Amino acid sequence: MEQRSMQLSEDWFHATMFSRVFSRAFRCKYCALFWVLTFLIIFAHNISAIAQNSSLRLAAAGASGAAAAVAAPVAFADEGSLRGLLSSINKRLENIERSIGTEEHAALSFPAEADFPHFSDENKSLVKKYLTPAIYARLREKTTKWGFTIDRAIQSAVDNPKSSVGIYAGDEDSYVQFADIFDPIIDDYHGGYDKNGKHKRNLNAKDIPAENVDPRGDFVVSTRIRVGRNLSGLPLPAGTTRAARREVEKRVVSALNSLEGDLKGRYYPLGNMSDADRKQLILDHFLFKGGDKYLNSAGCERDWPESRGIFHSADKRFLVWVNEEDEIRIISMQKGADIRMVFDRLSRAIQSLETRLEFAYNDHHGYIASCPTNLGTAMRASVHIKIPKASKSKQFKALLDRYHLQARGIHGEHSASEGGVFDISNRRRLGLSEVDCVMDMYSGVKALIALEKAL
Repeated sequence: MEQRSMQLSEDWFHATMFSRVFSRAFRCKYCALFWVLTFLIIFAHNISAIAQNSSLRLAAAGASGAAAAVAAPVAFADEGSLRGLLSSINKRLENIERSIGTEEHAALSFPAEADFPHFSDENKSLVKKYLTPAIYARLREKTTKWGFTIDRAIQSAVDNPKSSVGIYAGDEDSYVQFADIFDPIIDDYHGGYDKNGKHKRNLNAKDIPAENVDPRGDFVVSTRIRVGRNLSGLPLPAGTTRAARREVEKRVVSALNSLEGDLKGRYYPLGNMSDADRKQLILDHFLFKGGDKYLNSAGCERDWPESRGIFHSADKRFLVWVNEEDEIRIISMQKGADIRMVFDRLSRAIQSLETRLEFAYNDHHGYIASCPTNLGTAMRASVHIKIPKASKSKQFKALLDRYHLQARGIHGEHSASEGGVFDISNRRRLGLSEVDCVMDMYSGVKALIALEKAL
């Protein structure tokens, strides 16, 4: 009786575990593949034992008669081993579900229209403009290679009505899986970009005019050119994990420590920096700070400030931010308006780091960035410029549009101007080269200075 009870207990355990594994395994395509492998493993694990068990029973039947032949039913050779194997498989499937974001996803039990995000009337984001219920329904059931979802991608637009774009990629695959929403936003922001378009590249500083646009320093306070980069094969900040973020920091810092000459410097982890140093670097516009509501909604500021930091040269003309909106922001900056010198320094840094790091890139999108506004060159070429009269002129906006420029306050995106000083930068980044981006800014700044002088 006790033996039969134990057998029933084992049968119940096997049935329960097989049921759990079966239900988990067919929840997604990745687990279904794992289920097939599971059967192969169990089959290989037990085939020899079953054969051995059958041989023993035949031998026993020959020696002891029919009674021995109907001994215990054929079972797996090692019940404890099978129990462990099934438990292990179930746990692995649970881990797969967590990593790809499919575990008991409550939202999928509701129709897509019930889960469609609400955008306020004041919301002017490109996400609101292009995300239709039909597109949302198609994208809602997709996940990227790193488990990123469309709901996470658009959360910043939902939370922040003043967001102009409102969408962030969680990995390279986001631009593929969620192309139905990314493509129209990319086309809109970048002023038209063909689906078969290819990225152009030109980092030759000699193609930038040597002429200083403001030799006396009456208008341009400083010049700053940066590019964003992300490492190939790892998730982007919005979709990253602690382990992946730490891996980014390790690889990037190793590459930075190999730089020489005027690019040589030191890395300062944000978590170990003194409050005085941190505040001073922010005031100097050298260091990024936490608390950005747009990035926070996107998930880019999780675990702040772990695995984040700044590298800078002794003269602070060359800087690198690690694990902010993008995994790497490579920055060249200095006082005045020697745009060619600033670009030359940046170009040398990019080419040096490319020998040690593999950046996420494809021929269509160029360099992959968290925000679709930074695709292509991922370059922002800017100046802080004093134009109190020109900025109030009716010609100001028209001039910005003519040269594809963007104006904002000196404390970053969404900040206001102070004392007539604006941050003027190129708006286009995709479908043109790095030199083209800088020339948009160069030509536009010359025109702004001319307008300021004329008023």
